[in-house]
Amino acid sequence: MWVSKFREKVKEQNQKAALVYYAIFDRRTPVAAKILAVVTIGYLLSPIDFIPDFIPVLGLLDDLILVPILIGITVSLIPKSILDDLKKKKSPNLKSGKKWVFAIPLMLFYGFLVFVLYTRFFSD
Repeated sequence: MWVSKFREKVKEQNQKAALVYYAIFDRRTPVAAKILAVVTIGYLLSPIDFIPDFIPVLGLLDDLILVPILIGITVSLIPKSILDDLKKKKSPNLKSGKKWVFAIPLMLFYGFLVFVLYTRFFSD
């Protein structure tokens, strides 16, 4: 019984995270909401956590607590009219299986960072 409720909450958070992502590119989104949205999506997709995931139980708590808080604060900063428009415009994309596309900018950033660090410290 609680498993189905948990699954529904996870699906709801995934949809909100997708809306937060799309709100970054909407011109009507306030600057503060855009900044927090970038931080939220960056933390969500980042392999770097405040508490490393390899620590049993504690490693997952930051994902279970911090990410929903960040998403909730970000959504609260975005006006309801913008959220409604994003839900209408992006609803087919939210249900498609192309969520990996969100990770491409972050993967490119980390690849660039590794390249810069490698050329700085390991090349002659």
